Amino acid sequence: RERYPDIFQQQLTIMLLQLAIVLAAIIIGARLGGIGLGVMGGVGLAILTFIFGLQPTAPPIDVILMIAAVIAAASCMQAAGGLDYMVKIAEKMLRDHNIHNVRVTHVRGELTDHYNPATLTVNLSDAVYSSRSIAAAAVACHECGHAIQHAESYAPLKMRSALVPVVNFSSRMAQWIIILGLIMMSVSGSALVCWIGVGMIAMSALFSIVTLPVEYNASSRALAWLSSSRTLQGEQVDHAREALRWAARTYLVAALGAIASVLYYVMLVLGSRRND
Repeated sequence: RERYPDIFQQQLTIMLLQLAIVLAAIIIGARLGGIGLGVMGGVGLAILTFIFGLQPTAPPIDVILMIAAVIAAASCMQAAGGLDYMVKIAEKMLRDHNIHNVRVTHVRGELTDHYNPATLTVNLSDAVYSSRSIAAAAVACHECGHAIQHAESYAPLKMRSALVPVVNFSSRMAQWIIILGLIMMSVSGSALVCWIGVGMIAMSALFSIVTLPVEYNASSRALAWLSSSRTLQGEQVDHAREALRWAARTYLVAALGAIASVLYYVMLVLGSRRND
């Protein structure tokens, strides 16, 4: 540090500035609340990516921890019922929507709740299947919401299902294609292979974007039924809504991160072409 005081001071200034941006995004997002928190997270991510050159990564762990905290808090407020309470709730919601060919089953693990259109099953995790909590009721009905979407041929769900095999392939191969493209561009000057790789990454971003209306719509269906059926009432509905909101925000953050990744690789390819 004594030998390079200017360099050290510059690096320290950049680190403090980056920290200030992160804290500002969190504080402003918390004040805005709701979707504003996710939007400010995307703004902060964009600034760090495009101004400071940091490569975007997976959704931050603090979002996951906030979701766990909200669900844990809601779980403390119990709804009446027995050990198979969630199964009864899920089955009743399906019957009320004239769906009789979907089974409610148990799947091991945490946060493994999902609807499988191939087997026509609503799969509930350990924490949800045997629970009587408000949060578990919200999650179970959310997955039933996907079953209802499937039965009604909900367009965004059909589009997301069609993208699954494409995204599974492109997510494994995209970065290797881009690396190959950068090598070929340095030799031949052609960026075609690079752009193919960027297009494959864009498919993952498209999948994340299409997922948003699917998840928000499933939550909306769940809350509407929980309220209209009087399964939950008053503050119970508010707690269920809050739990589902936090869960939906993970998809919003993932979509913003996927878009930032596409822009990052676009700038990487353009920068490599200018250097050549």
